[in-house]
Amino acid sequence: MNYSREELFAPAPARNKIVIVGNADESGCDFLNAGLRKEGCAVFSYASLNELDGAALKDASLVFIFIGGLSDQALYAQVDSLIRRGRAISVIPVVQYADQAKAAALLELGCVDYLLSPFSESQLGALLRRQEFAGAAQESFVSCSQAGRRLLAMAQRVSLTRAPILITGETGTGKELMARYIHRFSASADAPFIAVNCAAIPEQMLESILFGHEKGAFTGAVTAQPGKFELANGGTLLLDEIGELPLGLQAKLLRVLQEQRVERLGGRREIELNVRIIAATNRDLQLEVAEGRFRADLMFRLDVLPLHISPLRERKEDVLPLARRFVAKYAPQEAGEDLFTADACRALMLHDWPGNARELENTVQRALVLRNGLFIQPQDLGLAMPTQAEVRVEIPQPLFAESGKAALRASGKWAEYQHVIDTIRRFDGHKTKAAASLGMTSRALRYRLNAMREQGIELNF
Repeated sequence: MNYSREELFAPAPARNKIVIVGNADESGCDFLNAGLRKEGCAVFSYASLNELDGAALKDASLVFIFIGGLSDQALYAQVDSLIRRGRAISVIPVVQYADQAKAAALLELGCVDYLLSPFSESQLGALLRRQEFAGAAQESFVSCSQAGRRLLAMAQRVSLTRAPILITGETGTGKELMARYIHRFSASADAPFIAVNCAAIPEQMLESILFGHEKGAFTGAVTAQPGKFELANGGTLLLDEIGELPLGLQAKLLRVLQEQRVERLGGRREIELNVRIIAATNRDLQLEVAEGRFRADLMFRLDVLPLHISPLRERKEDVLPLARRFVAKYAPQEAGEDLFTADACRALMLHDWPGNARELENTVQRALVLRNGLFIQPQDLGLAMPTQAEVRVEIPQPLFAESGKAALRASGKWAEYQHVIDTIRRFDGHKTKAAASLGMTSRALRYRLNAMREQGIELNF
């Protein structure tokens, strides 16, 4: 998905619903409304954040907020509430030059970008296109938590530069997935992405693999081979587990980063490089420097744009979305179904996940194999069974057919269940017709209804 500057500022195609929160008295509000409509957007305007109920946010992809007229405390509280309610929505504040400090604080809350007023049509088009590319790039890195949304927003911004990026985080948090996300969102998305695990390659081979070698450079070098730097030229090179790199190679890597050119082992010619470097580690590099295991100058060269991925125990809101993504990966025929019972969800939320997303993936894969019946129970997960006294987990309350307005307040799977109920009732309980209207087979509808009964939903048709 490579895009040029011309493509970045090209007129954008028709988009989903976009919400503006502001009024005509605020500078740029009318211009934004007109600009979005010119770009082919379906625009809905509201005077204040208090007016944004479930119906207003339904199917919205972006929410632009003019931040004037609110105290800082009220603004931050309302935006934080909006981000938590609409996790699939990108929130973008529109700020004046004097309010850029507020924009920075809103980005920390989880807003994905900001629009500086006054702005031009080309700047608006560039922002809309960035959000389109972000949506296309976010296929593997699931993030519903506030910390995760902040991380993705930061990743989008740093991806537009060529400066080195250092990704830190515990084992299994998804550092390589984040690196691939940055690459896919960058202007060199169609260029190579090369990953090297510095801990998995013997030290005596690592120099040749990174920098390449000429024929006869050492015993066994019967042909010339390009190194990973050459292979990644024009694209991205991920140096995973950079903290494991031997000290001798650290000096040569530093020179390559400084000079942006590499010389193969046994070679006499320097090769020009244009490579984005992303380094990743689960170690504390500052501690490694203090203990003499890592060069301080190399750390400073790599740590230009730092990104830290929080452990899964600190972003519990990501646990269930991740678990459902792994169901879709290993049981694609059941991807549309919520296979986890309420007790299984509690067990997943209670566990600390010391192995992070990798441990969760293995747990879900095992549960899909060992489950007894259609649904995944706590015993299938191999985790401790939680009790109500042990933990209070935010699981949505059962949604009943008699509650007509509940669908507007609900989100995700529970709103989907309400839609199924309403459709069946619209066809007077005729499930075959209802299934056709819902775009699914009768068997899939029966499966869905069983899942709803498991969740305690009363089905009276």
